[in-house]
Amino acid sequence: MDSVEVLVMHIQDLSGNPVELAHLHAILKQSEDTLRVQASHLVPFIEQLDPSSHSLGYLFLLEAYSSGPILRENISSFLACVVGFINFCSAEQIRLAPDKFISVCKRFKDQVIQHQVPIQGVAPLRTAVHKLQSSYEQLTALHSDFLLLCLLLKCYKAGTSVLDDEVLEIDQPRDFFLFCYYG
Repeated sequence: MDSVEVLVMHIQDLSGNPVELAHLHAILKQSEDTLRVQASHLVPFIEQLDPSSHSLGYLFLLEAYSSGPILRENISSFLACVVGFINFCSAEQIRLAPDKFISVCKRFKDQVIQHQVPIQGVAPLRTAVHKLQSSYEQLTALHSDFLLLCLLLKCYKAGTSVLDDEVLEIDQPRDFFLFCYYG
């Protein structure tokens, strides 16, 4: 893919059909290098997509955009964009690229901490944890990030909603150790 415009058209055309999502995912993976090169110019293309119906494509564009430096004057729009995406994205589509979703959420967490507004990250990260989980017993890489924000805010009651879930599935031991440490 040479052009981001063509990629956005593919995203809009293929996102509606669950059968074609695998094909869209392959196209998006092929265009990762192009997206990273044009990271600073992706905002107008992201705005053309609907986070609820074009979740997979939106995720790839948002991840590429957030991989580069975000200018200080664009931080509030970036945070709002990520919050909107987390709230309205399709869990089925983001689970096709969980590493991208985790990456976006971790960069979001880093930005709210860096700009000293961790309260803006608690509710979205709790939503992100639940959307990433295939079951409530699964521990995700976002559990510890959510608990870290709760600790920074001294908002312990918010963290209990995640701590009360019984964890039976663990993918990465590091995630489990951080979950226990912050929990």
